[in-house]
Amino acid sequence: MDLKRNIGRIIALDVGTKTIGVAVSDPSQTLARLECTLARKGLKADIPAIVALLDRHAAQKVVVGLPLELDGSEARSAQLARQVGEALRTLGRTVVYVDERFSSVEAQRQLIESGMNRKRRQAVIDQAAAAVILQAYLDHGSNVAERTADGS
Repeated sequence: MDLKRNIGRIIALDVGTKTIGVAVSDPSQTLARLECTLARKGLKADIPAIVALLDRHAAQKVVVGLPLELDGSEARSAQLARQVGEALRTLGRTVVYVDERFSSVEAQRQLIESGMNRKRRQAVIDQAAAAVILQAYLDHGSNVAERTADGS
């Protein structure tokens, strides 16, 4: 058992073309919970809104879902996610990319199993997908995170 768990919150982003789903961890980095959905307004407006969330939660790290194709290649949606991640990185934030294939499917399944009605599911699906991404990172850490040039 690892008794030296990290302390501090982590925020996950599910970046889409119209919205950004946000989830946040508890301070012990054990559980992910739904936070909010941000309407996309362009990178210049989105970044300050995300930074405000990071500061409000004193988040140590940002986990950005990277929507890869089935063959592992990056499509336009992955480029949007990278734009957000890299903009945060240039502001000195720690950013980790996690493969989010099937996160929306898993989120939808979980919401249906919880008995949530269709209208409410549509309102929180992006947050739920961010929570699936974050929980995968909290549970598996570097095993699900993209490898960077420095090996971290």
